[in-house]
Amino acid sequence: MKAFATLYLRLDATTSSNAKLEALRDYFATAPAEDAAWAVYFLAGGRPRQLVPTRVLRDLATALAGLPDWLFEESYQAVGDLAETISLLLPLHVDGSDESLATWVEQHLLPLRGLPPEQIQQRLPPLWAQLDRPSLMLCLKLITGSFRVGVSKLLVTRALAQLAGLDAKRVAQRLVGYTDIGHRPTAAGYQKLIAAESADEHNQRGGQPYPFFLAHPLQAPAEQFEALLGPPNAWQIEWKWDGIRAQVVKREGQLWVWSRGEELVTERFPELHSLAQTLPDGVVLDGEILVWKPADTAAELAVQPFALLQQRLGRKTLGKKLLSDAPVVLQAYDLLEWQGKDWRSRPQHERRRQLEQLLEDHPLAPVLLSPLLEGADWADLARQREQSRSLGVEGLMLKQRDALYGVGRTKDMGTWWKWKIDPFSVDAVLIYAQRGHGRRASLYSDYTFAVWDAPAGAPERALVPFAKAYSGLSDEEMRKVDAIIRKTTVETFGPVRSVTPTLVFELGFEGIALSRRHKSGIAVRFPRMLRWRLDKPVEEADDLATLQALLA
Repeated sequence: MKAFATLYLRLDATTSSNAKLEALRDYFATAPAEDAAWAVYFLAGGRPRQLVPTRVLRDLATALAGLPDWLFEESYQAVGDLAETISLLLPLHVDGSDESLATWVEQHLLPLRGLPPEQIQQRLPPLWAQLDRPSLMLCLKLITGSFRVGVSKLLVTRALAQLAGLDAKRVAQRLVGYTDIGHRPTAAGYQKLIAAESADEHNQRGGQPYPFFLAHPLQAPAEQFEALLGPPNAWQIEWKWDGIRAQVVKREGQLWVWSRGEELVTERFPELHSLAQTLPDGVVLDGEILVWKPADTAAELAVQPFALLQQRLGRKTLGKKLLSDAPVVLQAYDLLEWQGKDWRSRPQHERRRQLEQLLEDHPLAPVLLSPLLEGADWADLARQREQSRSLGVEGLMLKQRDALYGVGRTKDMGTWWKWKIDPFSVDAVLIYAQRGHGRRASLYSDYTFAVWDAPAGAPERALVPFAKAYSGLSDEEMRKVDAIIRKTTVETFGPVRSVTPTLVFELGFEGIALSRRHKSGIAVRFPRMLRWRLDKPVEEADDLATLQALLA
């Protein structure tokens, strides 16, 4: 545990990718395989479920530190991180435990899940007493499921590849599925990550998918496309679907469905289970899972809003009514494996041609072929893109016809661009604020925004909250807003400050839907601040009618 805590501090203390890479190499070069297995899991994004309820941790820490509740709350708000707050308030233990990371996770921490509060309160104090301050903070982050450090999965991949003398793409392939919530890291599993390549490795992967190839955002004006990209006929152009990116893997008579987050989601989509009988073996499809219903006219697409798909994701069980109301398909747009052979090193147009042939030879009811778009020039395609919102898509995807299928968001094997439509936007009023986390723990950086419930000129009207946002401002703007919030606070509700409405921001968001859970009756997707409207008084902010018009 000490060694992993030391690694955490080294990673947290620098923004240099090279320094982080060196720290990772140093750790993996000396860590026992069973510890390295868990370290890879956590560093690459593995998130085990929260082991102990937050309320139990807070009550126990408050009692052990001998603090009143209000003082603990003030300390938490000042620090901004629960694990770090508790580690700072508990009595200091200089000599930490020498037990390994694997021992702590497997024998001390994981058994806490599901225990009644009284047993947790008995077990935790003697465990915490064995740890020095850095190890205690790390332990608490693992208990709360909040372990995060500024390391990407790509950086972990590079460190392991350099350590083992392997191609980073090979390690990336082996890492797929490693952080799935159902995976249990082991020493043997870690050894497979760094083992020398074998000739039959490809045939031993079972249901493992490939690392996903990701697109870059394209934000230049369409008038510049010819100079930047060349003519449209050099690109494969499709709609950008708004669903769940997935790979469908069929090998040895079995079917697996993986999300882009590398979660195994086969059981969430029973409509796709028939592919176990109809899809040939040795096939991996890349595409988008969408709720799909027959269109009213031939000119329409049948894709349904993402909010309907989200209803399925939030349910533990899928009843007949939900499956009937929100049936899904896979909109397939790439073929990564054919007849058991890896096709990622073949050009995009060749993969597409074989995908078309596959779906022509094997009509697969829950699988549709993502249609290609054509245009005389980029201006013509820009006009087609303007239909996106009415069709239920997010814009266009541009894929180089000769592109190979890469790993992650890279350009070394060709490029995919996502040419998204401009976001919805409204002018909204900041009414509540809360401190941020991490480096923003001392600033009020998380905001709740509202619009008017009636148009300007109405005899009485009030502000109705509809969205929360915390991204989009520069550090300098954030500091200025923080100062205004402190001066205009009217009331506090725990960590939340209610402020006098004085600030207007243009808020952007990707989607909008009706919602029974929100007071406004509306929910927005991925809200962010586009700009601070210093030129606009609060009275001129938008109203609910504006949001309702966007629903149409």
